[in-house]
Amino acid sequence: MKRGVLCIVVFAISIGGGFSQNTQKKPSQWVDPFIGTQRMGHTFPGATVPFGSVQLSPDTDTIQYATNGLYNKKVYEYCSGYQYTDKTIVGFSHTHFSGTGHSDLGDILVMPTIGKLRLNPGTATNPDAGYRSRYSHSSEVAEPNYYQVFLNDYGINAELTTTTRVGMHRYTFPKSKESQVIIDLTYGIYNYPEKNVWTFIRVENDTLVTGYRQTHGWARTRTVYFAIAFSKPFKSFGLVNEEKLLYNGFWRKFDQNSNFPENAGREIKSHFNFETSANEQILMKVAISPVSINGAINNLVAEVPHWDFEKIKKQGQDEWNKELSKIGIETLNDDDKTTFYTSLYHAFMGPTVYMDIDGNYKGIDQNVHTAKGFTNYTTFSLWDTYRALHPLFNIIQPSRNVDMIKSMLAHYSQSVHKMLPVWSHYANENWCMIGYHSVSLLADAIVKGNNNFDTELALRAAVQTANNGRYDGLEHYIKLGYVPEDKSGNSVSKTLEYAYDDWAIAQMAKKLNNTEVYEVFKERSLNYQNVFDTTIHFARPKLLDGTFRKRFDPLDTHNQGFIEGNSWNYSLYVPHDEDGLKKVLGGQNELEVYLDSIFSMTLPDKYFENTEDITREGIIGNYVHGNEPSHHIPYLYNWTASPWKGQRNLRIICNTKYKPTPDGLSGNDDLGQMSAWYIFSSLGFYPVAPGSEYYQLGSPVVVSATIHLENGKTFSIKTANQSPSNFVVQKVTLNGKDIADFRIKHSDILAGGELTFYLGTNNK
Repeated sequence: MKRGVLCIVVFAISIGGGFSQNTQKKPSQWVDPFIGTQRMGHTFPGATVPFGSVQLSPDTDTIQYATNGLYNKKVYEYCSGYQYTDKTIVGFSHTHFSGTGHSDLGDILVMPTIGKLRLNPGTATNPDAGYRSRYSHSSEVAEPNYYQVFLNDYGINAELTTTTRVGMHRYTFPKSKESQVIIDLTYGIYNYPEKNVWTFIRVENDTLVTGYRQTHGWARTRTVYFAIAFSKPFKSFGLVNEEKLLYNGFWRKFDQNSNFPENAGREIKSHFNFETSANEQILMKVAISPVSINGAINNLVAEVPHWDFEKIKKQGQDEWNKELSKIGIETLNDDDKTTFYTSLYHAFMGPTVYMDIDGNYKGIDQNVHTAKGFTNYTTFSLWDTYRALHPLFNIIQPSRNVDMIKSMLAHYSQSVHKMLPVWSHYANENWCMIGYHSVSLLADAIVKGNNNFDTELALRAAVQTANNGRYDGLEHYIKLGYVPEDKSGNSVSKTLEYAYDDWAIAQMAKKLNNTEVYEVFKERSLNYQNVFDTTIHFARPKLLDGTFRKRFDPLDTHNQGFIEGNSWNYSLYVPHDEDGLKKVLGGQNELEVYLDSIFSMTLPDKYFENTEDITREGIIGNYVHGNEPSHHIPYLYNWTASPWKGQRNLRIICNTKYKPTPDGLSGNDDLGQMSAWYIFSSLGFYPVAPGSEYYQLGSPVVVSATIHLENGKTFSIKTANQSPSNFVVQKVTLNGKDIADFRIKHSDILAGGELTFYLGTNNK
C-alpha cells in the first residue's frame, strides 16, 4: 500500500559467492549499510531476525502526524522512523514497519546520553535543546541483525542486536558521573498528542524495569508490554509524567518523579542514571509481549538468559544465513547479486511473529488466545503482499506460509464481523486499502497443495468475507455486479479487485469439489466486465443508475474511481481472465497496442505532481511500477504475438527500478511485495494470478539459480548466452523438453528439475 514516493533504505546484503551451492556456508561478507536509501520512508537499517517481533532501529526525527490540525505530508517520510538524509538520531525504538504506505509503532524509545539531563528530544534544527545526538554515516555499520553508530554529541558507541522477542543494546560510554539511559514512552511513529492512551512503568529493582504502553493509532487499540534489564545497577532514576492533570488523586502526596518506583499516565519519560568509567559498556535487554508483563519477562529469560551480545548477534546472523540460502544465484555482476539478496532480506522481514514464547497472544477480540500447533503472525499488508510475496512463500517458506494462513483463520474466528484480515496488525484490523485479498492467499495455497490447514474453514471464511454487505461497497457489488461511484469511492478499482478475489474463491472451491460455491463465484468473477466502456476500451466509473460517469480522464488517478493507479493501468487489472481482457479491449492486436502505448507514452507532470503516490522514479511511460496494481502488466505480453516486448520491459524494470544505490527502489517496499516482484522476475517467472497453478515466464536476470525446496528437492534455473543485451527468450526447456506457451506449473517446481532459458537479441 503506497501513499507516497518511496525511494528506499534498502538494507544491503551482498552474498559474496558462497551461497549458490552450499546452503550452510556463511556469506563471505555482509556489505553495509544502506543500499536504496529512502527519500521518503521505507525500511529501517536496524537489527532484526527473520520475521522477528522486535525490529530494533534508529529513529531520526519526531515528526508529528498533523500540523495545526491538518495532515502533515512530511510525516510520510518517516513511515519506518529513519531518514538517511537526517543529521541526528533521536533514539532506538523496538517496533517498526518495513516500507509501508502508512505507519504506526516506534515503541519503547531508548537513548543513552551524558551530561545535563534533557527529557525532550529537541529538534533537527536545534538538537542541543534535547536528548538527540548528531551522527555521521561514516560511523554507522549495518549488517543483518546488527546495527552500530557513534553518537557524536555524547561520545557513546551504540550497538544493537535481537532475538525474535528481545532487543539487546550495548552502549560504550566515556568517563562520566552523569551517564543516563533515557526511555521515552511518549515517542511513536505517526505521532499526535492523543496517540498515547496510557502508559505504566515500574522499577522492580535496580536492574529490572517493567511496564506497558497502549496507543490509539493505525491500530485502534494496541498494547505493548515490556521488561527491561540492565547489566549494571543504576544509582538513581526518575519516572516523569509530564502530563498536566486537573485531578491527581492521592498519589499527589508522593514525589513520583524522583526515585519513586512506579508511575502511570499519558506522557511518561524515564531516566536511569549511572556513573561510568572510560569505555565502560552498559548492556540492556528489552523484551516485548502482546499479552502481559509476565509474558515479557518470560520472553526475556527464555530467549536471552545471559549477557553475551556477540552470541545473540551470531545467532541472528546464522538465522539470516539459513533463510537467505534458500535461493543461491550466480549473476553477471555483483550489483545484481546484492540487489537480489537485499530483496530476499526484505521479503523475510514480515509478517512478524506475534505471540509469546509460550504461544499466548492477544486476538482481534482483545482476549488472550494460545496458538496451538502453529506460530501466530501479524502485520498483514494484504493488498500488497497477495500478489507476489505470499506466492513466493508457497515456494520457499511453505510451512511458515501455512502458519500465516492459520493466523488469518484465527483472526476470522475471533472477528465480530466474521471477516478475514484486510490489513491487520497487533490484534487490530485497520481496514486499510480495498479488496478482500486474504482469499487470494488461501486459494493460492490450496490450489498449489500447500494445504496443511482447515481448508473447509478457509472456504467458509472466504465466502462469508466476500458476502459482507457492510464492507466497502460490497452490498451494491453483490446486487448490481459493480460498485457505483456515487455510493462508494474508488469504485472501479474495487470492482476489478473484487472480481479477481471472487475468481480466487472459485478456484479454491473447485479444488475442494464444492461445485455450488464454484459456480457462484465463477460468475461473480466476470463482474469486471460491468465497468468496461467498450466504446473507448477503458474501465471507468459507473453510477447507481447504470450509466458511466461523464467526467472521466483515463490518465488521472484522483477522483476517477481508482486508487493508486489510473484507468490506463487499472484497465489491465484482469489477471484471472486474460482472454476476456483481450475481448473488452478489442482483441489480441489491440492488447499489444495498448501495452506498447502504456510503456512508451508520456504522462504529464500534472497527474502526479500534487500526490504522495509516485514520482518519475517509479514510472516508465505511463506504466507505474512503484504501485502494485501494475506489477503483472509486463507479463501480459505473453497473451500477444510479441512476448519479447514483455521480456525487454522486464529487463528494463529490473535494471532501472532496482539498484544498489541511495535511491535504489522506485517505491516503498510494502512489506516485501516490491522485493518479491524482483525476486520472481530476476529468476524468470511470476505469479500473474495467484490462485492459479501457473507462473508466466519472463526474461531472467540471473545467470543461474538454485531454489532449495522444503521437500528436499532443488529447482534450478539456467541461462544460455546471458548478457545485458540478450534479453529475448528464444527457447525455454523444462528438464530438456521445450515449453511452447511461456508458463510452468507450481508442481513442476516442487518436483525439482531444471528450467533453461536460451537468450539472444533476435525477436523472431
